[in-house]
Amino acid sequence: MKLPKIYKSLKITLSFVIIATALSCKSTKNVIASGEASDKLSAKQVIKQHEKNEADFKTMNARVEIDLIQGEKEQGHTFSFRMEKDKVIWLSASFGMARMMITPEKVQFYNKIDNEYFDGDYKLLSDVAGIDLDFDRVQNILLGQAITNLKDEPYQVAINENSYALQPKDQNALLELFYLINPSHFKMDSLQMFQQLKKRMLQVDYASYQEVDKQILPQNIRIIAVEDSDQVAITLEYKSVSLNEEVRFPFKIPAGYKEIVIK
Repeated sequence: MKLPKIYKSLKITLSFVIIATALSCKSTKNVIASGEASDKLSAKQVIKQHEKNEADFKTMNARVEIDLIQGEKEQGHTFSFRMEKDKVIWLSASFGMARMMITPEKVQFYNKIDNEYFDGDYKLLSDVAGIDLDFDRVQNILLGQAITNLKDEPYQVAINENSYALQPKDQNALLELFYLINPSHFKMDSLQMFQQLKKRMLQVDYASYQEVDKQILPQNIRIIAVEDSDQVAITLEYKSVSLNEEVRFPFKIPAGYKEIVIK
């Protein structure tokens, strides 16, 4: 996909959010192994277990390594990541060269390299992701949870390569949605969304999970966004995570920066 100039200074940080939880911790890190899917479980039972296993914590503090591949270009950076669940998602590049803060009300970002900032709604993230995003959807992607309320409509389930494949019984012709649910901890193995008319596809794969302070959280995430023949791939690895400690979210747009305006 051809990103206009305003996206170039944002793409590493925004790509993280598209997404985009985590894991290692001060205690022993346990990688979660996969169980065996059973064809005896109904869609309602799978959904119930998925919702039951939603991570329960107040705050998270971590480092995340992000690699972005677009065409022949590849970039890698390490970010500080902090979250207050349901309230704030914050990340900062090394030395504070770029910083982003997301709340249910707005998305804010500044980049010291280009002296630019953005202070607005979720249209920017939605345009980059190719789907409508809000705070809850962003947070759920980062935590390995479904981005829609699975109780809003009937779903059907099947076994797909040892995952529970959930999809609406009546798929929307404009936006097809699929979830692959892990049979061990019932978090997502994969989220797949297709917009056939716009030739867009978003896929979020969760390569591994780990247990942190009795919470099951993603460890490695891979995001693929496709539009026409263009593709962007992002991989995330979370390290040095601690939960439920006091965290701060320093954010102040420097004076004199140029505002990024979405038309």
